[in-house]
Amino acid sequence: MDKLKEKVSTFVKGFIQGDWITKTSYVIMGAGSLFRKQFVRGITYLGLQIMILAYLFNSGFSRIAGLRHLGTQTQGQVFDEGRGIYIYTQGDNSMLFLLFGVLAIFIILALIGIYFLSVFNAIENQKMVENNQKLPSFRDDIGALLNEKFHISVLTLPTILTFAFTILPLVFMILIAFTNFDQYHQPPGNLFTWVGLTNFIKVLSGQGNISYTFFEILKWTFVWAFFATFLNYVLGMLLAMLINAKGIKIKKFWRTIFIITIAVPQFVSLLLMRNLLADQGSLNVFLMNSGLLNTPIRFLSDPTLAKITVIIINCWVGIPYSMLITSGILMNIPQDMYESADIDGATPWIKFKKITLPYMLSVTAPYLITQFVGNINNFNVIFLLTGGGPLTLEYHQAGKTDLLVTWLYKLTVNQKDYSLASVIGIIIFVITATLSLVVFRKVMSSEREFG
Repeated sequence: MDKLKEKVSTFVKGFIQGDWITKTSYVIMGAGSLFRKQFVRGITYLGLQIMILAYLFNSGFSRIAGLRHLGTQTQGQVFDEGRGIYIYTQGDNSMLFLLFGVLAIFIILALIGIYFLSVFNAIENQKMVENNQKLPSFRDDIGALLNEKFHISVLTLPTILTFAFTILPLVFMILIAFTNFDQYHQPPGNLFTWVGLTNFIKVLSGQGNISYTFFEILKWTFVWAFFATFLNYVLGMLLAMLINAKGIKIKKFWRTIFIITIAVPQFVSLLLMRNLLADQGSLNVFLMNSGLLNTPIRFLSDPTLAKITVIIINCWVGIPYSMLITSGILMNIPQDMYESADIDGATPWIKFKKITLPYMLSVTAPYLITQFVGNINNFNVIFLLTGGGPLTLEYHQAGKTDLLVTWLYKLTVNQKDYSLASVIGIIIFVITATLSLVVFRKVMSSEREFG
C-alpha cells in the first residue's frame, strides 16, 4: 500500500512539476524519450499506443459492448431458388463475443500498464537531465536487458504465454459460469446469454436434483481424498519403517519388489484391475467355476463395494511412491534423538509419536497437501476403474463413485452443459485453494513448534 501511495504521488508530482516534455508524455506515450533522443524507446512506446488505440477504435470497444448481450443474430436458413436448396445465413457466435470482449479488456489493461511505464520513464529522464546525468542509449538498454535486467528478458515470453494459455482461458471459464451455455444454447444456432448467479443457486441452494447430486458427490470426494491420501501415506511410511528396521536383510530387494508397480503405466494397471474385478471378470469367473461362489462379487457395480474397491486399488498403486519418499526421510532423522529417547525409556510408540511422525510431517507437508489436492482431482483412478459408476437415477448425470472432477467431465463432454461444469470447476478451485492455504499454515506452525 505504501508503494502504491508513493507511485501515485510520483505520478501527480511528475505532471505538476514536470517540464513540457514530461507533461507531453502524459498524453503521447514515448514523448519523454523521443524529445530526449531516445528514439528506439520512444518509437516503441508511441507505436504500441497507436496500434492499441487503432485496434480499440476499430473493433475493441465494439467487442466490449458486445459483452452486454453476447450476440443477437442467430444462424438461420434461407431458400436459394437458383440452387434449389436451403443455405445457412451467418449468425453471431456468443463464444467469440465473450472471448474477444474479454481479450479487449485485457488489451486495455495492458495499455494502461504501458502508459504508466512511459510516464514514469519520462519522469526519470527529467530527473537525470536535471542532475546532469547521461540518459541511457539504445545500446545501454540492450546491455541492461542482458545483465541487471536479464530476468525481464527471460520472463517476458513466459508471461505472455501464461496470459494467453492460462489466465485468459481461466477468466473465460469463470465467465461461462454466469451464462446459460448448455446443450440447448449452442452458438451460432442458439445463442447463450447472461443469467447471473442462477447456476450457482442451482448447485448450492440445497434444493433440486442438481444440488443434491453436488453435495453427495462433494461428500464422497472428501472421503475419497482423505483415505486415498492418508492411507497411502501412513501405509507407505510403515512399510518404509519395516524395510529400514534393523535385522531386515536384502533391503534393496524388498524395495525393488514394492516399486515394480511404478514401472507399469498407471492406466495399464487400472484397466487390468477393472477387467479382473468386473462382474464377469477373471476373478469372479474363477471363483464361480471353482464352486466358491454362486453369484459374482460386485466389486465395481455395487455402490458401497465399488467405493471400497477404488480406495484399496489406489493404495496398491500409490503406496510404493509414499514408501520411496518416506524411506529417504527416515534415513536422515538424527539417530541421537532415538538414542536419547532410549535412555529415557521411551517405548517404540512414543518414539514414533514424538520423533518420527513430527519429523516426517514437517518435511512432507507440501507433499501431503499436493497429494490431497491431487486426489480431489484424481480423474484417472475413478474414470478408468468404474467410469464413475454404478449409475443411479438419484444423481444428475453422475454415478455413485463420481468425484467432482469426473462429474465435471461428464457434464462437459457428454451433456455439453458448459455453464454448470464451469460452476463445478470454480467450486473445486475454491475448495482446493482454501484447503491448501489452511492446512499449509497449520503444518508450518506445527513445524516451528517442533523446531
